[in-house]
This record gives sequence, structure tokens and C-alpha cells, in this order.
Amino acid sequence: MSFSAFGFEIQDGVAHITLNQPERGNPLDERFCAEFNAIATACASDPAVRAVLIDAKGRFFSVGGDLQSLTRDRADLPRFVLSATANLHMGVARFARMRAPVVMAVHALAAGGAVALAAAADFVLAAPGAAFYAAFTGIGICGDSGTSHYLPRRVGPRRAAEFLMLNETWSAQAAREAGLITRVVEEDRLQIEALALAQKLADGPTRAFGEIRALLLDSPTRSLEAQLEQEAHAMVRCVQTEDAWNGMGAVKGKTKPAFEGR
Repeated sequence: MSFSAFGFEIQDGVAHITLNQPERGNPLDERFCAEFNAIATACASDPAVRAVLIDAKGRFFSVGGDLQSLTRDRADLPRFVLSATANLHMGVARFARMRAPVVMAVHALAAGGAVALAAAADFVLAAPGAAFYAAFTGIGICGDSGTSHYLPRRVGPRRAAEFLMLNETWSAQAAREAGLITRVVEEDRLQIEALALAQKLADGPTRAFGEIRALLLDSPTRSLEAQLEQEAHAMVRCVQTEDAWNGMGAVKGKTKPAFEGR
């Protein structure tokens, strides 16, 4: 499988995805959107993928939307936006619903839709010099890529409104304090620690991770009683897996569990 906007490889259970248009700032252009969906589909359908690591090459993590595409043809802009977001949003949804957890390593500026992708990731490690820029209202638009879904869940609705409407830029530390990212990591350790985290997750109970991801994703829209019932059914699915049976046996026998993702 070959891509031009991304590097993509699967090794030792980790799908490593790299934004790879550094000379253009890794924009979320039409090519990015189409390939993002294709990669998400590949990851979601491949049982060998047990964790995902997303990083980027170049001076920026991503400058967000591609202004060259957005200003090319005003009359065609509504069609273009619906076409591009169809792919982008399907990719976001497929990453959200897959079992494998997602780790993101942000080394520099992430703007617009790239902030939404960070909010959607399960874990985000950022270098001290990284920054997170709202961007959307700076050009008179409202946002896509799951911004309105994930950002309030990470930082709270009032903080999300402030960030988006005032077009704020957060440093890595400010993003950590707001709850957008997991932790700040020195730049020379960023790739090492992000890969180590992805590998740790890839070696874990993948199907249990998938149940946790689904429960956390849907919990804000369910009542307590409905969520408790979902937890019960998720537990039933988990205890029927080889990983759960072998894991419980290993802990009972005072040995270290070895999970295989099944």
C-alpha cells in the first residue's frame, strides 16, 4: 500500500503513520483526506494492528487546512468541502471505532484540524516547543475533523469555546494543563517515548482496549443505567477472549500475562 501524503508501515503490531508533506506544512488537503480515510480503513480491518502511532516530518506537525485548495474556486467551495470532509470524517470515525489505541507525537505547531486529531487520540506526547493553534475562526470558519466532539470532552465546553472563538494558541504546557495532551516530553526523547508507549499498548489486551475506547467514546450521551449495562455486556465480551482467560490464569499463577490481541 503506497501513499504520498503519509508514510505508513506496520511493525510489531504498531501501525506507524507519518504526515509526509513537510515542504507544504503537512496540510489537511484533499489528498490528505482521501489517504487518511484509506489508512484508517486499513488499520481498522487488519487484526495485526494493535496500536497506532501518528507523527509528522518537517518544520510543522500540520498547518491545518490547505488555503490554496480553499481559495481556488469560490463557486465550487461547498462541493469541495463536502467531498474532502467525507473522507476525513470517515477516517476520524474509523480510528475512533477501531480496537487499537492511538498515540500521537507532536513535535511542532499543530493547527486547525490537526488539533482535533490530537484531541481524538488516546495519548498525545508533545515536545516543549510544540504549539496548538485553533486557526478556524482566524479565517472565518467554524471547524471540522471532530473538533466540536472531541475538544469539549478533553478540555471542557467553556475552555473549548474560548480556545476556538478567541482563536487561541496553546503552548505544549498550556495544552497539558488544559487536558488536551497527555504529557510534555523533551524533543530528543519524543519519538523514543511515543514509540515505546505505542509498543506497550500493542503488547496489551487489544480487545479490552477496544471495549474501553467504545465505552469512553459513548459515555457522555448515555444515562448512568444505560452505561452500566453497556459495561456489563463489554465485560462479557472481554471474559470470552483468550487474552482475558490467559491473563487471569497468569496473575493467579503469579506469572506475567502475555497478551496476543485475541
